[in-house]
Amino acid sequence: MRILIADDDATSRLMLEAIATKLGHECLIATDGSAAWDLLSTSGVDVLLSDWMMPGVDGPELCRRVRHELSGQYVYIVLITALGNHQQVLEGMGAGADDYLIKPVDPFSVRSRLIAAERVTALHRELVDVQSMLERSTAVATERSLTDALTGLSNRRRMEEDLANMHARAQRVFRNYGVALFDIDHFKAYNDHHGHLKGDEILRRVAHRFVNDVRSGERVYRYGGEEFLLLLDDCTHEGAVVAAERLRLAVADLGIPHESRPDSPKLVTLSGGVACWDPVSTRTVAELLELADRALFEAKSAGRNCIRSADEPARIAHGV
Repeated sequence: MRILIADDDATSRLMLEAIATKLGHECLIATDGSAAWDLLSTSGVDVLLSDWMMPGVDGPELCRRVRHELSGQYVYIVLITALGNHQQVLEGMGAGADDYLIKPVDPFSVRSRLIAAERVTALHRELVDVQSMLERSTAVATERSLTDALTGLSNRRRMEEDLANMHARAQRVFRNYGVALFDIDHFKAYNDHHGHLKGDEILRRVAHRFVNDVRSGERVYRYGGEEFLLLLDDCTHEGAVVAAERLRLAVADLGIPHESRPDSPKLVTLSGGVACWDPVSTRTVAELLELADRALFEAKSAGRNCIRSADEPARIAHGV
């Protein structure tokens, strides 16, 4: 263990250091409370052996500082007092001390306290390790619960959380945002012809292309089935349409054959619908999604493989 001995009496310091060193512990020395606090704040101390009366910061105040300001680590504290009356002992324990010694200290008492300190500090380290492991496990479980297992994209639950947060922030800072809802064209026909395993592979390839092609301020989610949603932060209407068109073209450029589709091109393509929110809008998140869905329906009705906008129907990004 690393032990800090804080005592303004040289004889007491030397005796405590000799006992601790003989037991194989590393010792740090402070001749007053202020120096002790500096070492406690920077040196990773396991045990503090502190005199009650010291220049600067006294022993009880040192205890209080350790307990209130060094919450990230546990320091086992033994207060050493020449008085030893019950009221003073209770005062020291109330300040945060774990144990006490009465001057003049004897080697047996010091050794017994250090044995107890070693057990307690080891237990606290184990608890910290377990807590850290649980926190990591919780973080992994939380991330998995927000991730679509098939595509690796954020799932609908994460999308709903992010949309709610973005909507609240947009209202607060008067900023635009937009959504684009995509659907893989004639995906059912692909599944019926090639089977669901091949269909799952298409979903993964489309998702992977999305991940490679989204830019700063954009995030893509698996909305459900063969549908995906693009969320765009602080975008103009024109920028949202351009972003949606960029992803549509990226998927078309994959050149994945789709012989079973009833129209051309005989490739896997996307249709998309765009809707935007601006600071003067009264639309809710649900209404915005409904508008994007209507625009998506218009894109399908227009022949698929294109982008339609709910806000400006005249602005159409045509397919190839």
